[in-house]
Amino acid sequence: MSRDPRMPKKSHQQSVTDRLRAMILEGDLPPGEHLQEIPLAERMGVSRTPVRTALSVLGQEGLLDYRPKRGHVVRRFSVEEVIDGYEVRAMLEGMACRIAAERGLSPGAEQLLRDAVTRGDEILSVGRLTDDGFEKWRDLNEVFHGEILAATRNRSLIEATARTLNMPFVSARVIHWDDYEAIKRSHDYHHQILAAIVKGQGVRAESLMREHVYQGIDIVRAKTVEALARIETRAAGLRAVA
Repeated sequence: MSRDPRMPKKSHQQSVTDRLRAMILEGDLPPGEHLQEIPLAERMGVSRTPVRTALSVLGQEGLLDYRPKRGHVVRRFSVEEVIDGYEVRAMLEGMACRIAAERGLSPGAEQLLRDAVTRGDEILSVGRLTDDGFEKWRDLNEVFHGEILAATRNRSLIEATARTLNMPFVSARVIHWDDYEAIKRSHDYHHQILAAIVKGQGVRAESLMREHVYQGIDIVRAKTVEALARIETRAAGLRAVA
């Protein structure tokens, strides 16, 4: 997939961190695995410095546990922990919408949100969702949620939400449904949320965002069970090969 030129280019450090995060979330680095800088750097084809920084970042995010004399170990998450994180996300992002509506959006923030909604309309206008379209919608979905948080200018809220979003399967980048109609319903919420924020309707914006995050809670539970089982199965296979 080609990069959308309207998306900011990632730094080398961010790319390494994102790759390592994906390896954890996709089960390439299974729960309980001890991560060492040199083997990881060789595996990823990079120097030790960005790997060291990435391990620190992912440890702060909660994806890794740090153990004295052992270093970083991939953390295990239960289904209930993921669902709890999802519920916290609904509360925090709902609060972010209310604050953004009450404080008002800057012209730049409003334009970024409108652009995200417009791009979503363009992607969904074909009446189906290709793999490329799904990836692009996922990217703009992350932008939409992230820009609302940034618009609050509330550092405590932004940091608390970031910690929650960095749990496996809770981030706005993780879309648990892959059918066109479900994503279209999700995108319709973006329209309603943005309209409420622009109009200064804080309570309505908060309620809409909570509904938006909660709309797929049953799907989230089912997909998380599947994903965790897949990761454990993959981990068992990797251990058997080793």
